[in-house]
Amino acid sequence: MTVPTLDLEGQLREVEAEVRAAIDRVVASQRFILGPEGEALEQEIAAYSGCAHGVGVSSGTDALLVALMGLGVGAGDEVVTTPYTFVATASAVARLGARAVFVDIDPGTYALDGSRLDDAIGPRTRAILPVHLFGQMADMTAIHEVARARRVPVFEDAAQAIGARRDDLPIGRGSAGASLSFFPSKNLGCMGDGGMVLTDDDAFAHRLRLLRNHGQETRLTSQLVGGNFRLDEIQAAILRAKLPRLDSWVARRQQHAETYRSAFAAKKLDPALLSLPREAPASRHVYNQFIVRTPRRDALRDHLTAKGIGSAVYYPVPMHLQPCFASWGHGEGAFPEAERAARETLALPLFPELTAAAIEQVVDEVASFLGTAASSPQEKQ
Repeated sequence: MTVPTLDLEGQLREVEAEVRAAIDRVVASQRFILGPEGEALEQEIAAYSGCAHGVGVSSGTDALLVALMGLGVGAGDEVVTTPYTFVATASAVARLGARAVFVDIDPGTYALDGSRLDDAIGPRTRAILPVHLFGQMADMTAIHEVARARRVPVFEDAAQAIGARRDDLPIGRGSAGASLSFFPSKNLGCMGDGGMVLTDDDAFAHRLRLLRNHGQETRLTSQLVGGNFRLDEIQAAILRAKLPRLDSWVARRQQHAETYRSAFAAKKLDPALLSLPREAPASRHVYNQFIVRTPRRDALRDHLTAKGIGSAVYYPVPMHLQPCFASWGHGEGAFPEAERAARETLALPLFPELTAAAIEQVVDEVASFLGTAASSPQEKQ
């Protein structure tokens, strides 16, 4: 690829010395599970995120699973969430024998539409699970208002949104907590799988620590039926080496987003053919992805691939149409905004080491393709 969607090698060059030293430190200690690196990372991420506790776990998926277990979600329960997300959000619900009740999305932020939330809550609702997509938070003010009135706990899937804020709220504030993912493609990524649950609730944090380690507080005595959801020491050490650079990496992502906006504005493309990411008012968008939408998404992606430019589709099949959730009984048309986003959205290259010249190349190719499309008789019909 002339311009890749993501370039982890560039990030490694910047932080390699610190990462290698961190790995060597763990190897020398011979402490690989639930040791000092994980404990220090939990404190550092909690402080960075402005919350009381961080509970390190084995992945972002397991962060969702252990949190729902901690909230008591089980067979026959319902969890209200979004149909436009990665499958882990809904599968964590299904794995506990519960059912996801979907609420369509706000087309501007791609997150659960809080104005539609109240109608989805019923007597079996055990939790509300909004997802902060692409680096921007959902409207938690609206979601919390409904949740308080209906006395239902909220837990936030913030896998793509570490460091995001909206309406002066950081992720997890006012909720039972929030989950993070440290998958390599995230703004703060490890070299494998890793995740964390953030919470201000002391009792909830204690329960999560038990659940992630087979329910054990003392060795070989299980207080709860838990699982093996532990974050290993090497991944924790790698994340600690990277964390001091996170804000500078996010600042570069935000600058690249502005460069994209300026470059696209200069092309004066028909907004019906291409729309750019919208930032909600009073929002700190951390741009895990730069998502555009176009009715010619698939053809545009083919064009970019032919020109050596990477792109990605998040997400081509919404949750209510995934074969594994067919028993929940939804068909096409059930959640039209989620379905339209699944047809139209495309992630353009975005990573801290991206150059202005590369952005110009991407914009030129997008404009060339869509400009030609706009002038064709077929597109004008």
